[in-house]
Amino acid sequence: MDTIAPLPDIEHTASVFAEGITLDCGQRLESFTLAYRTYGALNAARSNAVLLCHALTGDQYVAERQPLTGKPGWWENMVGPGLPIDTDRFFVICSNVLGGCMGSTGPRSVNPNGQIWGTDFPPITMRDMVRAQQMLVARLGISRLFAVIGGSMGGMQVLQWAATFPDQVFAAIPIATAAYHSAQNIAFNEVSRQAIAADPDFAGGRYWAEGKIPARGLAVARMMAHITYLSEDALNRKFGRKTRRQINDAAAAGENASFFGDVFEVESYLRHQGSSFVRRFDANSYLTVTRAMDWFDLAAEHDGDLSAAFAGTRTRFCLVSFTSDWLFPTPQSRAIARALNRAAANVSFVEIETDRGHDAFLLDEPDFARTLGGFLSGCAEHAGIA
Repeated sequence: MDTIAPLPDIEHTASVFAEGITLDCGQRLESFTLAYRTYGALNAARSNAVLLCHALTGDQYVAERQPLTGKPGWWENMVGPGLPIDTDRFFVICSNVLGGCMGSTGPRSVNPNGQIWGTDFPPITMRDMVRAQQMLVARLGISRLFAVIGGSMGGMQVLQWAATFPDQVFAAIPIATAAYHSAQNIAFNEVSRQAIAADPDFAGGRYWAEGKIPARGLAVARMMAHITYLSEDALNRKFGRKTRRQINDAAAAGENASFFGDVFEVESYLRHQGSSFVRRFDANSYLTVTRAMDWFDLAAEHDGDLSAAFAGTRTRFCLVSFTSDWLFPTPQSRAIARALNRAAANVSFVEIETDRGHDAFLLDEPDFARTLGGFLSGCAEHAGIA
């Protein structure tokens, strides 16, 4: 892979919290920033706000061009006028998580000593992310969210919102997620982290001091993760065993007209995923956020009783899973639904039939779109949102 410069600085819409935040690890950020985007308009009653929580490698650019890549927003098929998350009806907020690298305070940020945090950035939990989001929501003048919605890591944040701030969430939609990270998922994340750490350009996490990034390690981490987002059927349908002829570097430069042979198209696809990822994501943020996912366990502080995390909740829930998702399989969503039933919560559960794997929630899945739109519409009627 060619040498790639560190991520460029981009001016994001952001809010600075000079009051700081004390993290679950006991350390304190004396000041922090959350970058965010909003869509639609807040109504007079301030009752139509919807918070979207992004997944591991997502960001706040949910329904508009991503400034680093130029690609469409990650949920443009779901968020907008007349779409399931209708911006003619709802005021939509999406922030880059604490620990992220798209304008929010994280390892790429400057610490109080005027140095880049790097690997000295304190460990972050899902609850830290959610508490920072709640501070942003309050600053926007919103005392209660109509809905909190998110998939994968975003779904973990949704569950944490419902557990930590139950009176501030009318409806919660956790999608393709779980109440804790499985041993298998922790293992996948650790392999990805080791790939980053093994890159010589990682330099013990101080790659930024040398104007480098661990591009090879971060690309492998992305390739590893991306495999888990797909299903075997989806990979076979899209690639099968198709190959393509690939020219080596010397031939591409006109120095030698030879080929080094065919590569499978799935290999080429994964390499593209890896090389494009390193141009938009920070390696230390990847380490920080994957660890936050691994340590997430909503039942841990309730002696393993997940229902106790939702005791007395009045939030309306809609859980969504996908039949071919082996990263967060349906039984994990069912376990959450059973816990909510034990807590006497208002809960719906839908399993969407698809062969597109974990990433299905980001793709064009008509049944999912109808489920999400229908649930939001019904909740809006109960909440009196015109």
